[in-house]
Amino acid sequence: MSVETLKSNIRTIPDFPIKGILFWDVTTLYKNAACIRELEDILYDLYKDKGITKVVGIESRGFVMGAALAVKLGAGFVLARKKGKLPADTLSVTYDKEYGKDTIEIHTDAISPDDVVLIHDDLLATGGSALAASKLVEKFHPAKTYINFIIEIEDLKGRKVLPEGVEVTSIIKV
Repeated sequence: MSVETLKSNIRTIPDFPIKGILFWDVTTLYKNAACIRELEDILYDLYKDKGITKVVGIESRGFVMGAALAVKLGAGFVLARKKGKLPADTLSVTYDKEYGKDTIEIHTDAISPDDVVLIHDDLLATGGSALAASKLVEKFHPAKTYINFIIEIEDLKGRKVLPEGVEVTSIIKV
């Protein structure tokens, strides 16, 4: 399977969630077992030698492949959830999205300074949620941080807002 085959399995929805947004729907990838397997293999090959100890999945589509990759890497999985969804003490960051504001949180005991963290999400658009997740993870002072996306919308230049010195990868660029 190729990246082009993966790309052809992604549905796009115009004007969702608001007019003017072209939504890249990865759920069509997730319903195809061969696509999930290919994504998992690609992600594993990218990070198998990086010493990842924690994978942070950004709510909610980052949970799917983030958790699968954590298992394959033998790493822990940390949920970066919307405000008020985690039951214990949290750290949080509020950020601007393409269509509003949001806040994400991580439990205060989720990451330690010796962790090597991979932040994973389905899509890089303007970079707001990824930047927020990066700022949130940095509050824990991990040994190293990486960021990964399944899809990157290059025209929106979200990569430019992400921290310098952090390796950022994406599987599909549109």
